[in-house]
Amino acid sequence: MAARQTRGSLKPNAPSVITSTGATSSSSKPAASMAAKQDADDAKNLKQTRRRLSVMSDNKLIEGMDAVNLDGVDPRAQESPAPAPTGFIVNSYGGYSKKGYAPYNPKKKNQDALIMAEDPKTRSLLLCVLDGHGEDGDKVAQSIKKSFAEKLFKHRDFGADVKASMSEVIGQLEQEVLRDISIETDFSGTTFTCAVIRGNSIICGNVGDSRTTLGYRRDGKCIAMNLTVDHKPDLPAEKARIEAKGGRVFAVEYDDGVDGPPRVWLGHMDVPGLAMSRSLCDAVAHTAGVSSQIEFFEYNFNESGREDLVLIMASDGLWEFMSDQEVVDMAVETTEPRYAVDKLISEANARWMREEQVIDDTTVCVAFLGSFMLGATAEHK
Repeated sequence: MAARQTRGSLKPNAPSVITSTGATSSSSKPAASMAAKQDADDAKNLKQTRRRLSVMSDNKLIEGMDAVNLDGVDPRAQESPAPAPTGFIVNSYGGYSKKGYAPYNPKKKNQDALIMAEDPKTRSLLLCVLDGHGEDGDKVAQSIKKSFAEKLFKHRDFGADVKASMSEVIGQLEQEVLRDISIETDFSGTTFTCAVIRGNSIICGNVGDSRTTLGYRRDGKCIAMNLTVDHKPDLPAEKARIEAKGGRVFAVEYDDGVDGPPRVWLGHMDVPGLAMSRSLCDAVAHTAGVSSQIEFFEYNFNESGREDLVLIMASDGLWEFMSDQEVVDMAVETTEPRYAVDKLISEANARWMREEQVIDDTTVCVAFLGSFMLGATAEHK
């Protein structure tokens, strides 16, 4: 299957996701031959990575379980699912952010970021996935990750109004990144999908195309249900906003006649080519109608005859080749969130290699709900 979509935006004359390594020209025939071969290889690599791969960044690779250290506890001690407070809907959770793979770019870094944090004061659990794109997408994602949980928990309205406090904190952090001259934000940005779970309810905030999905059981069947909506440029409301701001939405037709994904372009120039209608930063795309406004979704667990089992939040490294139902079915076959995370990432990576011969950065967070699999760990051991 030919690759179709590059993750993030396209800069004029140079794809934003590929660092070319063409040979330096010289007068010798062998060198010229090597250069020609390198150019051919680069063209082949570009064709094979047009789908959704992010390969440019400089941040440290995030491996293993991730937790915001708010209580002075060594985060290395939190490498297994942490039990939630008594009476809380979440009984255990775990997450992992894994760097992708691009054979032509050995210096590829991870542009994803993962946040998992608890706020004892409001008895809240915060889960968040960011998926950076563009030259400095990793820096954008990491800058927001660095202080988001702490600022959100300390916000004066967090206890009473999650939506208002989240919107204000993200708005402030986005402006801080845009003002940071060490980060290129004209063509760099990040998605943002976040959940605050408190008691028997969840509030999800979403910007871009990372996703949060729920798995529940009804009449003996396990069913997947999206809790967030991916912000694609061809969604009617999103497209209308972009066009009202003077931007354009269209897909690029590749040499083999197959269209890529719908992208956002300036009205007078074929840039930036962003493959989502909402993102944080991406200054150029925002002049064409791309928005950083968070879309919120609320849900109360275990209502209307449903037995909620599992919550899954992930970057599109997971969702590109796996449906929501496949993901949920695999997760509920495991006995702990960490096993579900490992299984999902392994399967997603295998499908990327089979389809594209490259692997996108993949971040997955899984929470088991209610009594699902309680006690299974001891039995499994």
